[in-house]
Amino acid sequence: MIKSLILTLQFLTRLPIPVSTEVDKKTLARGTFFYPYIGVLIGSLSYISYYLLYRVDNQIAALFIVLSIIAITGGFHLDGLSDTCDGFFSSRSRERIIEIMKDSRVGVFGVIAVVFDILIKFIVLSKISYKYMFFTLIFSLAFARLTAAFMFTFGKSAKKEGLGAQITQNRSEFYYILSVSSFMPIAFWFLGYVSLYIFFIDLAFAILLMLKSYNTIDGLTGDIYGACIEICEIIGFFIMFLKF
Repeated sequence: MIKSLILTLQFLTRLPIPVSTEVDKKTLARGTFFYPYIGVLIGSLSYISYYLLYRVDNQIAALFIVLSIIAITGGFHLDGLSDTCDGFFSSRSRERIIEIMKDSRVGVFGVIAVVFDILIKFIVLSKISYKYMFFTLIFSLAFARLTAAFMFTFGKSAKKEGLGAQITQNRSEFYYILSVSSFMPIAFWFLGYVSLYIFFIDLAFAILLMLKSYNTIDGLTGDIYGACIEICEIIGFFIMFLKF
């Protein structure tokens, strides 16, 4: 399990972990368990900048939360959101959409998606009080990654090759259920029924995104998992803003 934890950390973050780990289906499958807990880690690290700056100005502190998340993850999920929007809104054939999503260049829809993603996060986080900011960060980011794990656990890949295909085809059902079973009691202990709101609304969004992806490219890709994480983070932030 230690190898799976290291591999998942290397995959979901840009934290300097100079350990070489073999990428295989068994290691990837076990790593599914750690997805929400790595979200907790990213949220905790991003909270540091807020804690240091909120006394200076709340909006500056909120902005640095967003920048911290991008720095810790290397903008990896933002890139997935950008590529997904470029492809899905291109109105092209399945093959062409997949090509667009693989293209390293960013199109108009990708730029718009990234700008709005960052702007919405900044605005919503700037409205959340200091008292609830830590819980907002750790649980919103955790549930977003748990939702992405749901997609690759129970979804199908649009491609036969690539990292996204490896993740989707790794037979991780047991580890996903174990992850939910261990994490949900923790979230419920701190957030009560709000944790269920975030979990099920994230899940509903993921199912809609899966249906859209199946209809558009007949499956899922790594970019779509990244897009799911970005949108589910916003959902979590917004729910926490409404409830607290």
